[in-house]
Amino acid sequence: MANPFKPTAGMTPPVLVGRQRDLDDFSYALDDGVGAPGRLMYVTGARGVGKTVMLNALGDLARQRKWQVIDETAESKFMQRLIETLRQSPRRGIGSVTLPSASMSVAGTPVDAQVNLGSVEFEAAEHALNFRMAMTERLDKLEKKNRGILITLDEVQASSLPEMRSLATAVQHLIRERRNVAFVFAGLPSMVEDVINDDVLTFLRRAERRHLGDVPLAEVRKAFQETITQNGKHADADTLDTLAQATNGYPFMIQLVGYWAWRDSQANTRDSQDELTIENACEGIKQAKIKLGDMVHGPALDGLSAMGRDYLLAMAQDDGPSATSDIAKRLERDLGYANVYRTQLIKEDIIYQSSYGYVDFKLPYLRDYLREHGAYHQMRKNLSGSE
Repeated sequence: MANPFKPTAGMTPPVLVGRQRDLDDFSYALDDGVGAPGRLMYVTGARGVGKTVMLNALGDLARQRKWQVIDETAESKFMQRLIETLRQSPRRGIGSVTLPSASMSVAGTPVDAQVNLGSVEFEAAEHALNFRMAMTERLDKLEKKNRGILITLDEVQASSLPEMRSLATAVQHLIRERRNVAFVFAGLPSMVEDVINDDVLTFLRRAERRHLGDVPLAEVRKAFQETITQNGKHADADTLDTLAQATNGYPFMIQLVGYWAWRDSQANTRDSQDELTIENACEGIKQAKIKLGDMVHGPALDGLSAMGRDYLLAMAQDDGPSATSDIAKRLERDLGYANVYRTQLIKEDIIYQSSYGYVDFKLPYLRDYLREHGAYHQMRKNLSGSE
């Protein structure tokens, strides 16, 4: 039987654990009509908390209402792709025109003869006004049937501010015109803050903020039980407790643990094919931790500054919460300097303030990963410093 758990980036799991209130609020906004505040939203959270999954789920709610949903990633020229999707075929616009020119020269004088026949450059992307026009044309047809358009934009940290300004300007005008639109964008916390705090993008500050965090373990356990049972297997209470506790409520870890435990139950002939045992759970947890390091911890560390990584390595020396004063001493920096990186890591949802003067890791098993890979990160720092 097929594995029901889906630990792939962006893949919607069979059970969207712990997000029902967010989904219900968006459903209400769609049904409440033009101007409902929940139609303008941004979704943030650390890597692996399910931002893309949430965008997929919100899109499904709009599709159920027969809306047109355009899912896009904020990479270069995303405005062009949005316009082409709305018009269902690319339209090329003139980007610039160079007019013909000429000059004469006379023998014995310093004037040189030059002839320029001119040129025309075409650009595939059309700007904010043309996007607004494309939206208007499409909405004129959809609104006759009481339908609208939802645009979801993922990975806003990859976007260029000029394109985000064009999109935000157009969406703002459409909302002022009371058109049937919704716009949801997602990205890492600090990157989204950079976008909405841009002087031109103040309109986006009014968007509802949905910060995706950890899921209560009771809901995780229930999700494991439902998914395992509905897909033809059984797990006893101890196994379910073990699976749930190993995730620490981290959404991506739920899928990883479930996937590898299920896979072990299928691969080992010693086990009954309709039973997911405690042994399957333990083997699944072991494999899930390895994959979490490869898929989440490594990329998260790669995106940090050298001092940010050093701050985390200093924290990893403790078995529990770390005193910020101890971290500063290990870094051989004053407390104010170290706190700059503490603040940044908290914004990135990698660590959190566990109590006054103390911080702890928010990403599960990051301490273990750093202890295992600390030598590699230190060596990489030394090599980069010697260049």
